[in-house]
Amino acid sequence: MKLRDIGEDRLLGRLLSRLSLGKEVVNGPDDDCAVMETRDHGNLLVLKTDCVVAGVHFLPTANALDVGWKAMMRPLSDFAATSAVPQSALITLIAPEQTNVEWVERLYRGLGRAAKRFKVSIVGGETSRTRGPVAISVSVVGFVESDRCVSRRGGRVGDDLFVTGRLGGAVRQKHLQFIPRIAESRWLTKHFSIHAMMDLSDGLGADLPRLAKASRVGFAIEMEKKFPKLPLTRIGSFSQLSTRNYQLLPSGYVHFQQPA
Repeated sequence: MKLRDIGEDRLLGRLLSRLSLGKEVVNGPDDDCAVMETRDHGNLLVLKTDCVVAGVHFLPTANALDVGWKAMMRPLSDFAATSAVPQSALITLIAPEQTNVEWVERLYRGLGRAAKRFKVSIVGGETSRTRGPVAISVSVVGFVESDRCVSRRGGRVGDDLFVTGRLGGAVRQKHLQFIPRIAESRWLTKHFSIHAMMDLSDGLGADLPRLAKASRVGFAIEMEKKFPKLPLTRIGSFSQLSTRNYQLLPSGYVHFQQPA
């Protein structure tokens, strides 16, 4: 059996089911961020790592500034899904030895600009060479108050579904300049009781079913919505669990099952 035969979700299901988690784990590896209890019972420790790979997440011809921006913003978007505050980051660069030094310098300038946008300090990392394409991994550490932590698992039947901003920009290369919704997420958890949230990095068609599955509910989407450019748009609601719901949406991006 090959990875392309099972795809990302089934692969993770096989791997994660064998992990043993300590009592201090609040949100485990099946959520947007890992969340851990600490001795400071007011705040929880939040950790996330994400990567971008040439030919998968960006074209080899992409502007290195944009690649660095996206590499940093991907894990920060998961922080938004947890309503967490990012603080520090570690960068791992894996690149062929013939990579242009100027390209790498521009890459790190993009990483730095993105980190500065959310007051994140880049405190270290690692570099290594490879025969394959360039890959950049960003690990972020931060915190979330224990009474404001959100996971994928809290959705309930009858909950309204909302998205922030406008969907569908990836086809126009907007994925290289997107801004995580950390400010919006923090505002929402301050003023409302939010049951569940999730980052939509793989598209609504892939990520909404994951959110519903984690919460053990179904969903009903109002397909006539055109996702106007508003801070918050209601697109449907959670419903009783039903496999029919998953037929309504075009599929999103699924790792190992999409053409390179």
